[in-house]
Amino acid sequence: MRLVVKAGGRVLEQNLDAILEDIAKLARNHEIVFVHGGGDIVTKYSKAMGVEPKFVVSPSGIRSRYTDEREIEIYTMVMAGLLNKRIVAKLQRMGVKSVGFSGVDGAILLAKRKKHIIVVDERGRKRLIPGGYTGKIVEVNNELIDLLLKKGFTVVISPLALGEEGELLNVDGDHVASKVAITLKADILIFLTDVEGVFIDGRLVEEIVVGNSRELELLSKIGVGMNRKVMHAIEAVRSGVGQAIIGLGLGSNPIKRILEGSVKATRIVRG
Repeated sequence: MRLVVKAGGRVLEQNLDAILEDIAKLARNHEIVFVHGGGDIVTKYSKAMGVEPKFVVSPSGIRSRYTDEREIEIYTMVMAGLLNKRIVAKLQRMGVKSVGFSGVDGAILLAKRKKHIIVVDERGRKRLIPGGYTGKIVEVNNELIDLLLKKGFTVVISPLALGEEGELLNVDGDHVASKVAITLKADILIFLTDVEGVFIDGRLVEEIVVGNSRELELLSKIGVGMNRKVMHAIEAVRSGVGQAIIGLGLGSNPIKRILEGSVKATRIVRG
C-alpha cells in the first residue's frame, strides 16, 4: 500500500517521536511519503534570530505567514534543513531507509509565485500587497519519489518549492501532500492534526462523500482553517487517491489506529 502522510508543526512539536515510531513500523509493509509542516517551529527560530514573523489574514479569514526576503531564508533553513534532517536522522536510527529533501531538489515541486495577495488589515479593509515568496503548486515531478519508494526508501518532504525564476517559495503543506498523493496514485492520504477530524456544530463528521449533494453544504459549515484541508482532501480523492483521512496525530500509533479504524476520524471517500 502506498501512503502519503502529512503532519503540521503543532502535532510534530507534541508527538514527533511517536509519529515516527509509527512510520517505522508501517514502512516494513508500505511505501510511505511523509510531508511535514513546521510553521510554529519556523516562528520560534525567526524570533530567536531577531526577525519578527508577519502574518496576514485573507478575505475568507485564513491566517497565514507572510514570507518576505528575510523570512524565506529562515523558512528554508528550518524546513529544508534542521527539521527535515532531524526527522530523517530519527527514522534512520529506527532502522528505516529514508531520504529527506524539499520540493526544490530535483524540481519535485514547481510553483508559481503569487505576485500580489489580498489581505484584510486591522481596520477590516481589503488591501492588495506584494505576494512575497509564497507560491501555488503547478506541477509535481514524481520520478525521483517513485524511484526511491520502489527501492524501499521512506521519503520525507518539506513544503518548499521551485519558482519559475529559480526562486525559493513557501508553499502550503496540505496542498503539497494532496498534489503528491495524486501524482503518486496513493492508496490513502492522511492528514494528522491536533483534533479528531472535522467538526460541525460540535459533532464529528465521520464521512464526507465526494460528489454527494451534501458536499458543498458541509464545506460551507466548516471553519476556515479546516475547510482548506478538507478541500485538498476532496481534490485528492476526486483525482484518483483511494481515500483521504483527517485524524488525530497525538498519542501512540496515531497512523496505525487511524488506518485500522480503531479511533474516530473524518474519512473522505468516493461516491
